[in-house]
Amino acid sequence: MKSQKSRTRVGLYPGTFDPVTLGHLDIIKRAVKLVEHLVIGVATNASKEPLFTLKERKAMLEREAAPLAEGRATIEVQSFDMLLVKFAEKVGASVIIRGLRAVSDFEYEFQMVAMNQRLNTEIETVFLMADPRHQAIASRLVKEIALLGGDVAPFTTPAVAQALVKRCKERK
Repeated sequence: MKSQKSRTRVGLYPGTFDPVTLGHLDIIKRAVKLVEHLVIGVATNASKEPLFTLKERKAMLEREAAPLAEGRATIEVQSFDMLLVKFAEKVGASVIIRGLRAVSDFEYEFQMVAMNQRLNTEIETVFLMADPRHQAIASRLVKEIALLGGDVAPFTTPAVAQALVKRCKERK
């Protein structure tokens, strides 16, 4: 039997990550069990007004995600502003990893998968259910809590919470 050249399984976990939450980090922690190399794609989304710059979001993810990969996979954080499937092709991803919190997430993601399949049948989408402790966490809600002076410590890491509080004070 001929030996095959081993290929690295590359996964892509895309998102806006404004800010990165414990829910995002939970998905990353589990995604590195499925792939040898995980690209975290930080999206620029014209329809969203991010609280943090692209550079800040990338730096947060690099700092917070690095410890999650130890001994499992390599992690790389890249920004992108193109069609998700095109970005997945560019980074060599064979799988797109998405986190699901609720049924409403599934309905949106189901449509996305169908469209992505039409664009590239070689890239699969894998859904990871959010840990029940993190199902209610959404970046949008975490930002709203911070902007209204609430405690965001239960929803993100201490460093991200501190940056979020600081940014909200700057905006007032």
